[in-house]
Amino acid sequence: MALTSFGVNDALAVKLWSKKLDVEVLKETEIADYVGEDENSIIQIKTETSKSAGDKVTFGLRMQLTGTGIQGDSTLEGNEENLVTYSDYVLLDQLRHAVISAGRMTEQRVPFSIRQHALDGLKDWWTDRIATSIFNQLCSNTAQTDTRLTGNNSAIAPDGTNQLWAGGSATTDQGLGSSDILTLRDIDRCVELATTKTPAMRPVMIRGNKHWVLFVHPYQAFQLRQSAASAGSWFDIQKAAIQGGEVTGNPIFKGSLGMYNNTIIRVDSRIPLGCNSSTTTTAVANTRRAIFCGAQAAVIAFGKDNGPGRFTWVEKKFDYDNQLGVSSAAIFGIVKTQFNSLDFGSIILSSYAASH
Repeated sequence: MALTSFGVNDALAVKLWSKKLDVEVLKETEIADYVGEDENSIIQIKTETSKSAGDKVTFGLRMQLTGTGIQGDSTLEGNEENLVTYSDYVLLDQLRHAVISAGRMTEQRVPFSIRQHALDGLKDWWTDRIATSIFNQLCSNTAQTDTRLTGNNSAIAPDGTNQLWAGGSATTDQGLGSSDILTLRDIDRCVELATTKTPAMRPVMIRGNKHWVLFVHPYQAFQLRQSAASAGSWFDIQKAAIQGGEVTGNPIFKGSLGMYNNTIIRVDSRIPLGCNSSTTTTAVANTRRAIFCGAQAAVIAFGKDNGPGRFTWVEKKFDYDNQLGVSSAAIFGIVKTQFNSLDFGSIILSSYAASH
């Protein structure tokens, strides 16, 4: 029986495995449901450099319209409202990683494909690298100075107006005490700030409804559930959502913690520690920076010439063809959006958060 196989660096094999890696990486991230190319996405993918050269992508940030409109047959012409947009940019750089087999004898002992093994390993690495970079950017984790972990762009310090602290008494991460844990009241404070600040944050549209998304650390999630459950309110919130006909749209059925005040609550262990406001590069133990997001909270851009997908796939033989190595690379950048040095689509919510 004739068998069809593809040798090392066969064009079809490269295309196949590159495409597999591209699809799997973004799909596996916690923020996958909120990534898209339009401006209503929390994480917006910019594709300008996928067709042309450049290591910098400048993009627009759209403000909400504020005009009152024209009633009846009054003249509309000449009373239009200008679209207000600001610009921001993201820098691109290349990041690479590779794996290598121990040798042909090792490959003989295992019942799986070395290519598949390489795909799985690189997929997990890229998934963690991109998700970690996104949260380090959104949470202004200036304590992380290695740009390989911040999306090839340095983390941007909080702007001073779009940061809240749980409990309402602290004004720095290092000032948080054991009583300053995350509660539902803090989510209300985020919604209030998002809708009243100038310019107001734009919510994201999910299944035709306006929502916000709050990403919290597992320690914060534990405290949030415990504080709400003590009064019975946590379970009442979920029951009300179900009785209100939101069973299929309720995020709790997709692995989310729940929904409160139109805010979907997601949990991710990559939410970083708080940062000391004096040194900016020192992490604060027993604190976490939850992040409250609206539309265009962050942008990710990929470069061109990355094969059929965004990631390259290169295979190479070593040691007289005894070992197979596989490398993957991507030219990309991730950045938290700002306008006039103010955070555009996100609010940092710091709280005391120790393990239990």
